[in-house]
Amino acid sequence: MKAQLKIGTRGSPLALVQAEATRDLLAAAHPELAAPGVIEIVVFRTSGDRLFDRSLADAGGKGLFTKEIEEALLAGDIDLAVHCMKDVATRLPAGLSIPCYLPREDTRDAWLSRDGKLLDDLPAGSLVGTAGLRRQAQILLRRPDLRVGILRGSVDTRIAKLKAGECDATLLAIAGLNRLGKAHLATAIFEPAEMLPAVAQGALGLQIRESDERAAALIAPLNCSETATRVIAERAFLAALDGSCRTPIAALAVLEGETLSLEGFAARIDGRDPRRISRKGPAADAARLGFEAGAEVKAGLPADFFSGP
Repeated sequence: MKAQLKIGTRGSPLALVQAEATRDLLAAAHPELAAPGVIEIVVFRTSGDRLFDRSLADAGGKGLFTKEIEEALLAGDIDLAVHCMKDVATRLPAGLSIPCYLPREDTRDAWLSRDGKLLDDLPAGSLVGTAGLRRQAQILLRRPDLRVGILRGSVDTRIAKLKAGECDATLLAIAGLNRLGKAHLATAIFEPAEMLPAVAQGALGLQIRESDERAAALIAPLNCSETATRVIAERAFLAALDGSCRTPIAALAVLEGETLSLEGFAARIDGRDPRRISRKGPAADAARLGFEAGAEVKAGLPADFFSGP
Protein backbone atom coordinates (compact mmCIF):
# COMPACT_ATOMS: atom_id res chain seq x y z
CA MET A 1 0.00 0.00 0.00
CA LYS A 2 1.34 3.42 -0.96
CA ALA A 3 1.81 5.79 1.96
CA GLN A 4 -0.77 8.56 2.13
CA LEU A 5 1.13 10.58 4.72
CA LYS A 6 4.88 10.82 5.27
CA ILE A 7 6.33 11.89 8.61
CA GLY A 8 9.95 13.11 8.72
CA THR A 9 12.12 12.56 11.77
CA ARG A 10 15.66 12.11 12.99
CA GLY A 11 16.80 8.54 13.47
CA SER A 12 17.72 8.44 17.15
CA PRO A 13 15.77 6.03 19.35
CA LEU A 14 14.09 8.99 21.07
CA ALA A 15 13.15 10.68 17.80
CA LEU A 16 11.68 7.45 16.47
CA VAL A 17 9.60 6.95 19.61
CA GLN A 18 8.26 10.49 19.20
CA ALA A 19 7.47 9.98 15.50
CA GLU A 20 5.75 6.67 16.22
CA ALA A 21 3.66 8.30 18.95
CA THR A 22 2.63 11.00 16.47
CA ARG A 23 1.70 8.34 13.90
CA ASP A 24 -0.44 6.55 16.47
CA LEU A 25 -2.21 9.78 17.47
CA LEU A 26 -2.96 10.57 13.83
CA ALA A 27 -4.28 7.05 13.23
CA ALA A 28 -6.52 7.32 16.30
CA ALA A 29 -7.88 10.69 15.18
CA HIS A 30 -8.38 9.59 11.57
CA PRO A 31 -9.46 5.95 11.12
CA GLU A 32 -8.72 6.15 7.39
CA LEU A 33 -5.02 6.43 8.27
CA ALA A 34 -4.97 3.47 10.66
CA ALA A 35 -4.20 0.67 8.20
CA PRO A 36 -0.55 -0.51 8.11
CA GLY A 37 1.55 1.38 5.57
CA VAL A 38 -0.81 4.34 5.18
CA ILE A 39 1.47 6.51 7.33
CA GLU A 40 5.19 6.20 6.60
CA ILE A 41 7.98 7.38 8.88
CA VAL A 42 10.93 8.74 6.88
CA VAL A 43 14.23 8.92 8.74
CA PHE A 44 16.86 11.61 8.17
CA ARG A 45 20.41 11.95 9.45
CA THR A 46 20.75 15.65 10.11
CA SER A 47 23.85 17.81 10.26
CA GLY A 48 23.48 17.90 14.03
CA ASP A 49 23.55 14.10 14.19
CA ARG A 50 27.01 14.15 12.62
CA LEU A 51 28.47 16.22 15.45
CA PHE A 52 30.46 14.29 18.01
CA ASP A 53 33.23 16.53 19.33
CA ARG A 54 31.97 20.09 18.93
CA SER A 55 29.29 22.17 20.55
CA LEU A 56 26.31 23.33 18.51
CA ALA A 57 27.58 26.88 18.88
CA ASP A 58 30.83 26.00 17.11
CA ALA A 59 29.02 24.09 14.37
CA GLY A 60 26.38 26.62 13.49
CA GLY A 61 23.48 26.46 15.93
CA LYS A 62 20.44 24.42 16.86
CA GLY A 63 18.93 24.53 13.34
CA LEU A 64 21.40 21.78 12.44
CA PHE A 65 18.98 19.22 13.91
CA THR A 66 16.17 20.26 11.57
CA LYS A 67 17.89 21.46 8.38
CA GLU A 68 17.65 18.34 6.21
CA ILE A 69 14.13 17.54 7.41
CA GLU A 70 12.90 21.05 6.62
CA GLU A 71 14.49 20.88 3.18
CA ALA A 72 12.63 17.63 2.49
CA LEU A 73 9.40 19.19 3.72
CA LEU A 74 9.80 22.19 1.41
CA ALA A 75 10.59 19.86 -1.49
CA GLY A 76 7.41 17.88 -0.87
CA ASP A 77 9.24 14.65 -0.05
CA ILE A 78 7.44 14.45 3.31
CA ASP A 79 4.17 15.89 4.57
CA LEU A 80 5.05 16.79 8.13
CA ALA A 81 7.96 16.73 10.54
CA VAL A 82 8.13 15.96 14.25
CA HIS A 83 10.57 18.20 16.10
CA CYS A 84 11.74 18.56 19.68
CA MET A 85 10.94 22.25 19.96
CA LYS A 86 14.07 23.02 21.92
CA ASP A 87 16.01 22.08 18.74
CA VAL A 88 14.06 24.43 16.47
CA ALA A 89 15.57 27.78 15.47
CA THR A 90 13.62 30.87 16.48
CA ARG A 91 13.05 31.78 12.82
CA LEU A 92 11.47 29.14 10.61
CA PRO A 93 12.28 28.82 6.89
CA ALA A 94 9.88 30.72 4.64
CA GLY A 95 6.94 28.55 3.67
CA LEU A 96 6.94 26.39 6.81
CA SER A 97 4.92 26.66 10.01
CA ILE A 98 4.37 24.78 13.26
CA PRO A 99 0.62 25.02 13.92
CA CYS A 100 0.40 21.98 16.20
CA TYR A 101 2.00 21.12 19.55
CA LEU A 102 1.51 17.80 21.29
CA PRO A 103 0.84 17.79 25.05
CA ARG A 104 4.06 18.77 26.79
CA GLU A 105 6.10 16.31 28.81
CA ASP A 106 7.96 17.06 32.06
CA THR A 107 10.15 20.12 31.46
CA ARG A 108 12.81 19.40 34.08
CA ASP A 109 16.44 18.30 33.76
CA ALA A 110 17.65 14.98 35.14
CA TRP A 111 21.02 14.58 36.88
CA LEU A 112 22.92 11.34 36.26
CA SER A 113 26.15 10.54 38.09
CA ARG A 114 28.35 7.45 37.94
CA ASP A 115 28.54 6.93 41.70
CA GLY A 116 25.22 8.41 42.81
CA LYS A 117 26.66 11.73 44.00
CA LEU A 118 24.46 14.80 43.75
CA LEU A 119 25.72 18.06 42.26
CA ASP A 120 26.62 19.56 45.62
CA ASP A 121 28.48 16.39 46.63
CA LEU A 122 30.82 16.12 43.64
CA PRO A 123 34.49 16.67 44.53
CA ALA A 124 36.08 19.84 43.20
CA GLY A 125 37.46 19.33 39.71
CA SER A 126 34.93 16.65 38.77
CA LEU A 127 33.92 16.62 35.11
CA VAL A 128 30.30 17.20 34.13
CA GLY A 129 29.57 16.26 30.54
CA THR A 130 27.07 18.30 28.51
CA ALA A 131 26.86 19.96 25.11
CA GLY A 132 24.45 22.64 26.29
CA LEU A 133 25.71 26.07 27.32
CA ARG A 134 22.52 26.65 29.32
CA ARG A 135 23.30 23.67 31.55
CA GLN A 136 26.99 24.58 31.66
CA ALA A 137 26.29 28.13 32.84
CA GLN A 138 23.87 27.04 35.56
CA ILE A 139 26.20 24.29 36.78
CA LEU A 140 29.16 26.67 37.00
CA LEU A 141 27.03 29.35 38.62
CA ARG A 142 26.32 26.91 41.42
CA ARG A 143 29.64 25.01 41.40
CA PRO A 144 32.42 27.12 39.81
CA ASP A 145 34.96 24.58 41.08
CA LEU A 146 33.74 21.90 38.64
CA ARG A 147 34.84 21.27 35.06
CA VAL A 148 32.38 21.08 32.18
CA GLY A 149 33.20 19.23 28.97
CA ILE A 150 31.39 18.40 25.74
CA LEU A 151 29.33 15.22 25.80
CA ARG A 152 27.34 14.64 22.62
CA GLY A 153 25.23 11.84 21.16
CA SER A 154 21.87 10.17 21.68
CA VAL A 155 20.48 9.48 25.15
CA ASP A 156 21.86 5.94 25.07
CA THR A 157 25.25 7.13 23.80
CA ARG A 158 25.62 9.70 26.56
CA ILE A 159 24.57 7.21 29.23
CA ALA A 160 27.14 4.74 27.89
CA LYS A 161 29.86 7.40 27.92
CA LEU A 162 28.99 8.24 31.52
CA LYS A 163 29.22 4.58 32.54
CA ALA A 164 32.53 4.26 30.70
CA GLY A 165 34.01 7.03 32.83
CA GLU A 166 34.26 9.76 30.21
CA CYS A 167 32.72 12.11 32.77
CA ASP A 168 31.59 12.01 36.38
CA ALA A 169 28.06 13.22 35.76
CA THR A 170 25.77 14.50 33.03
CA LEU A 171 22.35 16.03 32.53
CA LEU A 172 19.50 14.90 30.29
CA ALA A 173 15.95 16.10 29.81
CA ILE A 174 13.69 13.93 31.94
CA ALA A 175 11.15 14.14 29.08
CA GLY A 176 13.41 12.05 26.89
CA LEU A 177 14.08 9.52 29.64
CA ASN A 178 10.35 9.24 30.28
CA ARG A 179 9.58 8.64 26.61
CA LEU A 180 12.25 5.94 26.44
CA GLY A 181 11.18 4.29 29.69
CA LYS A 182 14.52 5.12 31.34
CA ALA A 183 13.56 7.65 34.01
CA HIS A 184 14.80 5.23 36.66
CA LEU A 185 18.38 5.98 35.58
CA ALA A 186 18.19 9.52 36.93
CA THR A 187 20.12 10.13 40.13
CA ALA A 188 18.01 13.22 40.80
CA ILE A 189 15.73 15.68 39.03
CA PHE A 190 16.33 19.42 39.19
CA GLU A 191 13.36 21.61 40.01
CA PRO A 192 13.10 24.75 37.84
CA ALA A 193 14.30 26.91 40.75
CA GLU A 194 17.56 24.93 40.70
CA MET A 195 18.00 24.51 36.94
CA LEU A 196 15.74 26.45 34.61
CA PRO A 197 15.02 24.32 31.52
CA ALA A 198 15.73 25.07 27.89
CA VAL A 199 13.17 27.04 25.94
CA ALA A 200 10.37 24.62 24.90
CA GLN A 201 12.02 21.64 26.61
CA GLY A 202 9.67 18.65 26.67
CA ALA A 203 7.50 20.00 23.84
CA LEU A 204 7.02 18.39 20.42
CA GLY A 205 5.93 20.47 17.43
CA LEU A 206 4.48 19.27 14.14
CA GLN A 207 5.81 21.25 11.19
CA ILE A 208 4.11 21.47 7.80
CA ARG A 209 4.14 23.54 4.63
CA GLU A 210 2.02 26.64 5.11
CA SER A 211 0.19 25.87 1.87
CA ASP A 212 -0.70 22.29 2.80
CA GLU A 213 -4.32 22.51 3.91
CA ARG A 214 -4.71 18.72 4.07
CA ALA A 215 -1.83 18.27 6.52
CA ALA A 216 -3.07 21.21 8.58
CA ALA A 217 -6.51 19.62 8.87
CA LEU A 218 -5.07 16.22 9.81
CA ILE A 219 -2.91 17.51 12.66
CA ALA A 220 -5.40 20.08 13.99
CA PRO A 221 -7.12 17.61 16.39
CA LEU A 222 -3.76 16.82 17.99
CA ASN A 223 -2.95 20.38 19.03
CA CYS A 224 -2.61 21.15 22.75
CA SER A 225 -3.49 24.82 23.22
CA GLU A 226 -1.81 24.99 26.66
CA THR A 227 1.48 23.73 25.25
CA ALA A 228 1.20 26.14 22.32
CA THR A 229 0.70 29.13 24.62
CA ARG A 230 3.62 28.21 26.84
CA VAL A 231 6.00 27.52 23.95
CA ILE A 232 5.02 30.72 22.14
CA ALA A 233 5.93 32.77 25.24
CA GLU A 234 9.25 30.99 25.78
CA ARG A 235 10.29 31.24 22.13
CA ALA A 236 9.37 34.93 22.09
CA PHE A 237 11.70 35.44 25.07
CA LEU A 238 14.46 33.67 23.14
CA ALA A 239 13.79 35.67 19.99
CA ALA A 240 13.99 38.99 21.85
CA LEU A 241 17.44 38.05 23.11
CA ASP A 242 18.48 36.99 19.60
CA GLY A 243 19.10 33.69 21.31
CA SER A 244 21.39 31.14 19.74
CA CYS A 245 23.43 28.20 20.92
CA ARG A 246 26.22 30.67 21.73
CA THR A 247 24.31 32.16 24.65
CA PRO A 248 23.07 30.36 27.77
CA ILE A 249 19.35 31.17 27.82
CA ALA A 250 16.58 29.39 29.71
CA ALA A 251 12.88 30.01 30.13
CA LEU A 252 9.78 28.34 31.50
CA ALA A 253 6.18 29.46 31.10
CA VAL A 254 3.41 28.04 33.27
CA LEU A 255 -0.29 28.44 32.56
CA GLU A 256 -2.83 28.65 35.38
CA GLY A 257 -6.30 29.32 34.07
CA GLU A 258 -5.99 32.37 31.85
CA THR A 259 -2.83 33.65 33.57
CA LEU A 260 0.63 32.94 32.17
CA SER A 261 3.75 33.14 34.35
CA LEU A 262 7.21 33.28 32.76
CA GLU A 263 10.65 32.81 34.31
CA GLY A 264 13.64 33.74 32.18
CA PHE A 265 17.41 33.41 32.61
CA ALA A 266 20.56 34.44 30.75
CA ALA A 267 24.21 34.32 31.78
CA ARG A 268 27.71 34.16 30.44
CA ILE A 269 29.03 30.74 29.45
CA ASP A 270 30.94 30.42 32.72
CA GLY A 271 27.88 31.35 34.78
CA ARG A 272 28.92 34.94 35.50
CA ASP A 273 26.56 37.91 35.22
CA PRO A 274 23.36 35.91 35.64
CA ARG A 275 20.16 37.71 34.74
CA ARG A 276 16.74 36.49 35.87
CA ILE A 277 13.31 37.87 35.19
CA SER A 278 9.75 36.97 36.15
CA ARG A 279 6.65 38.09 34.32
CA LYS A 280 2.94 37.39 34.63
CA GLY A 281 0.07 38.33 32.37
CA PRO A 282 -2.91 37.18 30.27
CA ALA A 283 -2.35 33.96 28.35
CA ALA A 284 -3.71 35.68 25.25
CA ASP A 285 -0.66 37.97 25.34
CA ALA A 286 1.88 35.11 25.46
CA ALA A 287 4.03 36.34 22.59
CA ARG A 288 4.11 39.94 23.82
CA LEU A 289 4.82 38.92 27.41
CA GLY A 290 7.73 36.71 26.37
CA PHE A 291 9.22 39.23 23.97
CA GLU A 292 9.00 42.13 26.39
CA ALA A 293 10.67 40.06 29.12
CA GLY A 294 13.49 39.13 26.76
CA ALA A 295 13.89 42.72 25.59
CA GLU A 296 14.13 43.94 29.17
CA VAL A 297 16.84 41.42 29.98
CA LYS A 298 18.75 42.32 26.82
CA ALA A 299 18.57 46.05 27.57
CA GLY A 300 20.36 45.51 30.87
CA LEU A 301 23.22 43.41 29.51
CA PRO A 302 26.76 44.70 28.97
CA ALA A 303 27.84 45.24 25.36
CA ASP A 304 30.19 42.25 25.32
CA PHE A 305 27.69 39.80 26.85
CA PHE A 306 27.06 37.86 23.66
CA SER A 307 30.65 37.81 22.48
CA GLY A 308 32.29 35.52 25.04
CA PRO A 309 32.74 34.49 28.67
